[in-house]
Amino acid sequence: MTYSVKEMFLTLQGEGVHAGRRAVFVRFAGCNLWTGREVDRASAICKFCDTDFVGTDGAGGGKFVDAAALVAAVVSHWDGAINRRFVVLTGGEPMLQIDDALVDALHATGFTVAIESNGTIAAHPGIDWVCISPKAGSDVVQRRGDELKLVWPQAGIDIDALERWDFAHHLVQPMDAIGMEAINRDAAVAFAMARPKWRLSLQTHKLLGLR
Repeated sequence: MTYSVKEMFLTLQGEGVHAGRRAVFVRFAGCNLWTGREVDRASAICKFCDTDFVGTDGAGGGKFVDAAALVAAVVSHWDGAINRRFVVLTGGEPMLQIDDALVDALHATGFTVAIESNGTIAAHPGIDWVCISPKAGSDVVQRRGDELKLVWPQAGIDIDALERWDFAHHLVQPMDAIGMEAINRDAAVAFAMARPKWRLSLQTHKLLGLR
């Protein structure tokens, strides 16, 4: 299988339970909820994505002919102790491309494997940390995992239903929208205050100027 990757880089995880943890990010190209083209945003299921996942022209990105080639690139971005290796597979929607060969090869080189997904495709069973960010109007099939990250506010999403899903951690994160930063932040704070099951998560990488 050939893998299409928009970009790859070493950074600190900026969001969620693992915020502050050193990680190699692999951003896969493509998504099943939006084409990534602005002309299609208004008609997309996910209208608020803040990430460029179109093409393979980003730093560290490209077409990788097999799992061995992709994992070699991941390893080349990591210069720390082998027993601390951590990779985050994100997108776009990474489960459009993740397969047995890739997960097995990452584990063979000592990486703990995390995924950030919209949950509309079942997560690979070998992934070590499953983070699902549900989108209103989508059919989420991955209803269990480690981290449920709700971008807020989202009209039309059933919060009571989300709370019945089997996740260890429930996080609410302000939607990144130009001109709405303060309003969305306050809405997320109010959400977490009203629902004690949820914790507030901020995009600290943006606050710190990290990728």
